[in-house]
Amino acid sequence: MISSSQGGDIAEDRVVSPDEKSGDTIIFKNQFRPKNLENYIGQKNIKKHLSVSISSAKIREQPLEHVLFYGPPGLGKTTLSVILAHEMQCNLRTTSGPAIEKQSDLVSILSNLEQGDILFIDEIHRLRPQVEEILYTAMEDFQIDIMVGSGTGAQSVQLPVKPFTLVWATTRLSALSSPLRDRFGNVLKLDFYDAGDISTILKNNCETLGFDLSQKVLEVVALKSRGTPRIANRLLKILRDYHTIGKDITDINILKEIFTDIGIDEKWLDYLDRKYLESIWKNFKWGPVGLGTLSSTLGEEEATLEDVVEPYLLQIWFIERTPRGRKITGRAINHLER
Repeated sequence: MISSSQGGDIAEDRVVSPDEKSGDTIIFKNQFRPKNLENYIGQKNIKKHLSVSISSAKIREQPLEHVLFYGPPGLGKTTLSVILAHEMQCNLRTTSGPAIEKQSDLVSILSNLEQGDILFIDEIHRLRPQVEEILYTAMEDFQIDIMVGSGTGAQSVQLPVKPFTLVWATTRLSALSSPLRDRFGNVLKLDFYDAGDISTILKNNCETLGFDLSQKVLEVVALKSRGTPRIANRLLKILRDYHTIGKDITDINILKEIFTDIGIDEKWLDYLDRKYLESIWKNFKWGPVGLGTLSSTLGEEEATLEDVVEPYLLQIWFIERTPRGRKITGRAINHLER
């Protein structure tokens, strides 16, 4: 299973949340996700690097080196793991950090892997430290060291595992321990997409959904997507629904009304973004204010604000992170005063 980050009810309801929602799963996995690097749009440097790694692994007839993907949610970490399995012509096993509660859970997963399988673990930063230790020898030596018995009678037993590739995804690289990070042969950061790449993704997915949008409309949707394919696809699905009931989504004015109805303004902010900014502006006089204080004021978890809300606001220079806390910029004030 692949779990999404947990946050408050407000964050979970956001149309522009980059976290995966239950309604995304079937259509995104089965229809929108490309199966090979050639059809994957964006992340050009990562594609080039993975292409070399895949070719090398095939020539050597060995599993791909372990891969660590990190970056904001919704940028394609899971999609790339699916592509790796397809390109390497192997099985893909998936789980998530929170789902692996005990060492025995991970031992069971590793013991059932076949030669060359790819094991994808999402939200790896939420893996328990005692579980993480099992991976050290599994990644390097393809064996598991476990303790059998207790007290003076305890002894270490080594269990072999078949050579495999571990692919990890995280939104918080700094939360991983150094021993763990150092065991990855490929550490790759996914960046936000430019509007041109998002437009191309949307055009391709329009064909999958069976309706057309003009280039002008595609560009508007791309700008609203915060450089995140998952958000773009979610907005596209909403427009498909309006198109199905007879709305003329080629009319830019109607398009603006639709975005207003779902709470997205002309700067592509939603109500949680504005609530966050207004709290710093009005309650804390522009800041700085600590993340913990903001979390308590807004009723949202710190991780939700840091991983889901702030990346886009930093990207458009609406907030600053300082040693003393968060500050709102003049650009954000000008937008809120309109």
